Amino acid sequence: MGFVEEIKRSLTVAPFECAWGEELRFGEPGRGCVAFEASAQNDVTLVFRQQPGSQHYHYKMDSSRHYTVILGSHRNKRLRIEVDGSTVVDVAALGLCCSSSFQAYWISIYDGLISIGQGRHPNTNLLFQWLDPDPNPNVQYVGLSSWDKHVGYRKISILPAAPQNSILWNHIEYAYADSDQRLCCGKRGFRDDSDQRLLADFLESWDFSDAVFVVGIERKVVPAHKIVLCASGDFPFQMADGATIELPSVSYPVLHSLLEYIYTGLTQVAEWLLSSLLELSSNFNVKSLVKCCEEIINCLEVDNKLSESSRILKLSSSGFQDHKFGSFPLKTPVDAQKIGQFLGNGKHSDINIHVNGHGLVAKGHKLILSLWSVPLAKMFTNGMKESSTSDVFFKDVPPEAFFLLLQFMYYGELKLDTRDITSVLVELLLLSDQFAITVLQFECCKRIMECLSEDTVCSVLQAVSSIPSCKLLEEVCKRNFATHFDYCTTACTDFVLLDEATFKDILQHCDMTVTSEERVLDAILTWCMGTCETFYWTSVDKLLRTSTPEQLFGERLSAIDTLLPLVRFPLMQLSMLKRMERSNLANQIQAFRQLVAEAIEFSHAGHWTPTSYECERFQHRRSSYKEFQYISDGDSNGVIYYAGTSFGKHQWMNPVLAKNITVVASSPNYRHTDPKALVSKNYQGTCFAGPCIEDGKKLSWWMVDIGQEHQLMCNYYTVRQDGSSTFMRSWVLQGSMDGWNWTSLRVHDDDATICHPGQFASWPIVGPPALLPFRFFRVALTGPAAGSVPNAWNLCICFLELYGYFR
Repeated sequence: MGFVEEIKRSLTVAPFECAWGEELRFGEPGRGCVAFEASAQNDVTLVFRQQPGSQHYHYKMDSSRHYTVILGSHRNKRLRIEVDGSTVVDVAALGLCCSSSFQAYWISIYDGLISIGQGRHPNTNLLFQWLDPDPNPNVQYVGLSSWDKHVGYRKISILPAAPQNSILWNHIEYAYADSDQRLCCGKRGFRDDSDQRLLADFLESWDFSDAVFVVGIERKVVPAHKIVLCASGDFPFQMADGATIELPSVSYPVLHSLLEYIYTGLTQVAEWLLSSLLELSSNFNVKSLVKCCEEIINCLEVDNKLSESSRILKLSSSGFQDHKFGSFPLKTPVDAQKIGQFLGNGKHSDINIHVNGHGLVAKGHKLILSLWSVPLAKMFTNGMKESSTSDVFFKDVPPEAFFLLLQFMYYGELKLDTRDITSVLVELLLLSDQFAITVLQFECCKRIMECLSEDTVCSVLQAVSSIPSCKLLEEVCKRNFATHFDYCTTACTDFVLLDEATFKDILQHCDMTVTSEERVLDAILTWCMGTCETFYWTSVDKLLRTSTPEQLFGERLSAIDTLLPLVRFPLMQLSMLKRMERSNLANQIQAFRQLVAEAIEFSHAGHWTPTSYECERFQHRRSSYKEFQYISDGDSNGVIYYAGTSFGKHQWMNPVLAKNITVVASSPNYRHTDPKALVSKNYQGTCFAGPCIEDGKKLSWWMVDIGQEHQLMCNYYTVRQDGSSTFMRSWVLQGSMDGWNWTSLRVHDDDATICHPGQFASWPIVGPPALLPFRFFRVALTGPAAGSVPNAWNLCICFLELYGYFR
């Protein structure tokens, strides 16, 4: 796992400077951890980049991607993370720094996951985590910097990388002074600091052994494991009873060196026994050891140092398997591909794995399963019936996910080739938690985050809320839900299955984004009803004419008082509040009545608002949408017109010329395919987009990009025919966040609405698509246009406007 190397110096960094050095470098690009002590009043600043910078680097431009972490920013009040100089995280964090004494911190980077904590031990006392959606895999140099005051650094250690909650963090302080002693070869059983077992623990162990060597004239019996030996070389275990290998002419020290090399990748041997070790490894075709012995012999011959001395020579494997996961327990000369093949053919298996309802799913090996899973290792060794039987039955496990779990144990990588993988990944995540395979947990979380969508976020949240080690994924899900609140609470009602604490966290999330506070109220009432039907506050109000709150909400009635204050009633229109004041909800639910009355009082207070109104429910949501409502064809109420005013800041000018939006056509620009014309207020006699081939199909389209900082939940759109008589009949309005993956918002098939040159036409967007925010929008012709020219594929529109909820 690499070395823990403490830099033997302390340093003080002057204001606006940065210290670099070759010793301040991760062992693996994109993965590493720095632990240190710092003394500062504020702004303990660390920079992570691909190459070391200059002394004043931190305050200069850099063309390569880099991260900056600032502890105690804003006079020791904030924690900040910057990517390429732009702030991506700025959160409250009081009292991080103290000038009177040194304090210990650690910062780790693992595939874009930046974790920050206090103390000397990574993954303990976690302060904050952030996952870069576009991680930089090459950062490896650490710069120690400052802001406007001196910062003292000492006890700086560059540590190996490990996933969150990985077993490797338990060994983070475990370092060897001698690089040749990196692996503990003689220790047996479970480790004191971690239950995880390594292959080295089974060296000459009788646990799960199914083969023996009888060595030397003294006929010493040495236990071994067929699957390990056969994955390392050619050992004669072809016959069913071929479990014993007689080696009468081989001494035990030579055999021990061979086995130690196979099980650990490291060994040592007396120089006078080197030739015997070469002969033995050649007989069993342990290629990497043969090569290692030959290289040492050749070097000794060249130096004329070959002798029969008892000098101890150290041999190490230079061909460790390159696995995706750093904690793969078979990082030895063992061929992982052969191990995987043994799962497929069942060779040398000692256990039949059954899944209830699906029968025998695999012939496995207790040794391999025990290397990965502590619960399974204990089950096979603590005297339970599984310890003595060759058949093991697993109940209530999904077979597809369980077989993926087995594949991971044997190959050391997660093999998924299906597109809709979220449900399988969630099942696999639960299994990895059940069997305590932390590395697989991390990989499942990472992959779920990569393919997380608004349609799957609820099911993922239900699963991970019960797994303490998946807090990062849980937070990502809550943020996704909060930022797509309308869709997640309207497209389906799976959110009613969330527990109260999780739902409350979403309602309080700082990125909560809604089109109206009524949506929040409706969602809370629907959750409290706990049914598979969406309820609006007006429908619940009607039900209360004939039912009591106890009958409607049942066990969740008590949650009403907790959740209703999270609705920002003061943001509602006064006319709506007056209706609520007269409702059955107000009559029968005291909390509702009090909150509505408070909101009405607030609206009457006007500018003379007392300090008691300073809590969050009287404030506008930071990330709420601005509504642009369709009134009539060609009006000035749309988003594109709003972009022409620089989003309400100036007089209107063409938004393409103002560079507030971008318009692109499927065909190259020329005088009749002019992006500026599509969003101008002037009628164009000829304005069209020509056809192109996309995914093997002919397509014509106009596309609008409303900008990287903006999104629109589109619920209406308008187009205008140009002066030609080529009318579109089959087309689609689509939305996208990246400009490549498109969602259909409204599909038109043989729609004859447009039938005159210069005609306006508008259509609503209904259903769940109207609740999803997008950055890119396009009108795409999906079939030939009608008109005087047969089979025409020109999209002849000279105007486009979009409406909905914009931010």
